Amino acid sequence: MSIDTLPTDPKLLMRSIIQRIATGPDLSKNISRTEAHLGTKAIIENAIDPIQVGIFFIALRMKRETQDENRGALDAVLETTQRVTAAVDEVVDIGDPYDGYTRCLPAAPFLGPLLAELGVHVVNHGLDKVGPKYGVTARHVLEAAGVPVNLTPTEAAARLSDPALGWSYVDQAQSNPGMHKLIPLRSQMIKRQVLTTVEVLSKPIMGKLKTHFVTGYVHKPYPPVYADLAREAGFDTACIVRGVEGGVIPSLRQTGKYFQYHDKGAEIEATVDPVALGIDQPVRAVPLPGSVAAEEGADEIVAAIDINATARAAAEAGMQALKGDKNATYDSLLLAGSIILHHVGRAASVAEAATLIRAALDSGKAAARVR
Repeated sequence: MSIDTLPTDPKLLMRSIIQRIATGPDLSKNISRTEAHLGTKAIIENAIDPIQVGIFFIALRMKRETQDENRGALDAVLETTQRVTAAVDEVVDIGDPYDGYTRCLPAAPFLGPLLAELGVHVVNHGLDKVGPKYGVTARHVLEAAGVPVNLTPTEAAARLSDPALGWSYVDQAQSNPGMHKLIPLRSQMIKRQVLTTVEVLSKPIMGKLKTHFVTGYVHKPYPPVYADLAREAGFDTACIVRGVEGGVIPSLRQTGKYFQYHDKGAEIEATVDPVALGIDQPVRAVPLPGSVAAEEGADEIVAAIDINATARAAAEAGMQALKGDKNATYDSLLLAGSIILHHVGRAASVAEAATLIRAALDSGKAAARVR
């Protein structure tokens, strides 16, 4: 359908879209980037009936979203997100899984203060809880550590330019209230929707000169999808890590893989060997304490753990690591921090970056940035 012939009424547009995308496995048709953009924007702006919202997202999922449909949904997220430029030249944007962790203690929330100690400004973003996993999120862990998690993007950006801090967290409730209000409905839909793919690219805080995107994945088809979307979102570089539970930290006990691009160019595959960085761990990630541990299961399950207790345990382990204690969180921060520091050009190699990261951890100075 030509953009000139699209209905201007969002309700009529959604009716037209659903008539085409929800007609079964053989007859469903793809929609254009513009239609995906306008349809998703209307949903975020609460202009569409909830039943039709569910049909829209599930129908796209069932027929499988095209990259143009992903791009259109991303366009809507970027357009409706409050986005600000910090008073720093470069920002590393860490989009860890919004649905959190259920099998290990999250360590990534502490990459912000660690990298800030080395002069790299970091923004971490997320939300309280969302499916499919409803796990422990960056918000939970940082809140347990005493970090403000309800700042506006403008307030969060100010923390990046504070020499004593240099990093911050932005919650979706502040950066995109319309999308955040969809969480109950998304919970009712159960399955992953296109918003799950694109919300990590919302880009709430940008650097004056460059903005670097760092995210994780599990399933093989996602690196080129995320690389394409990162370029569409205007990220100057991207680092897409095959991480535990889809996060930004690879396994601690085997060679890891990640994809990266620079200057919006083609993505290139790279590997990292934990042993070569001096990491000797019998575990893949920071283990859950026995009191909160969940049983092994499929990825898309509701967390069977005590969220608050797990967040407190992760916060304690993170603070210990930033003070130089050699625990699994220390090694997790060393591994992911080295990848990121090399990716953004602050070290000539991952090994050289590891030397800098280890020195920062051992100094204990980064712990003072957690407040």
